[in-house]
Amino acid sequence: MWELRSASFWRAIFAEFFATLFYVFFGLGASLRWTPGPLHVLQVALAFGLALATLVQAVGHISGAHVNPAVTFAFLVGSQMSLLRAFCYMAAQLLGAVAGAAVLYSVTPPAVRGNLALNTLHPGVSVGQATTVEIFLTLQFVLCIFATYDERRNGRLGSVALAVGFSLTLGHLFGMYYTGAGMNPARSFAPAILTRNFTNHWVYWVGPIIGGGLGSLLYDFLLFPRLKSVSERLSILKGARSSDSNGQPEGTGEPVELKTQAL
Repeated sequence: MWELRSASFWRAIFAEFFATLFYVFFGLGASLRWTPGPLHVLQVALAFGLALATLVQAVGHISGAHVNPAVTFAFLVGSQMSLLRAFCYMAAQLLGAVAGAAVLYSVTPPAVRGNLALNTLHPGVSVGQATTVEIFLTLQFVLCIFATYDERRNGRLGSVALAVGFSLTLGHLFGMYYTGAGMNPARSFAPAILTRNFTNHWVYWVGPIIGGGLGSLLYDFLLFPRLKSVSERLSILKGARSSDSNGQPEGTGEPVELKTQAL
């Protein structure tokens, strides 16, 4: 429980709340229909991708910029953060998402609000198909995050923020035609709360959570295994305080690479 007495822990929690608020505000705001006609998928995809890239740049060195319960769950599955930190991150993300959607709701004319960019299944897409799509969308996203955040990776090229943003953009360019591209339970939860519409809402939790977990297992146990014993993994999950070679506490969920290099 040492984390509860750490100022950096609470800064990270606030960073997740703050970042998710802004992510939902700008992402959903760019998804609203201000004029008649079809929604421009590229506009929405770029808005979400650029919003996340900006937030990774802004708070990545503070909290890791998860901004997504599925991403936090993936780090938890990989034993890269404690259960307490993961729970607090997810709570902060959900509260931040609802706050961001509420601010957007309050500043948007009633005629434009609509369903506040609620994620819905495309006509003809079954819940099974939608869940599978959400799994694949989140799987590729989490793989990108784990690869770009990996502190063991030498000679990393390019920008972490842009890589993560482009991965999210890719998911939206494909997924919007099927499910509206949830990829983030907090993003889906916020408009559902405000509009009180939870039709097929479970798809946007089950799909991303499974996809995130699979991405973590695939990267951390198969593609680029982390050589940690069971006791070490359990210690991290319990939040035991230990320091790595750089003097940073392990099990924080914050990528060392983001702390030490510019994005």
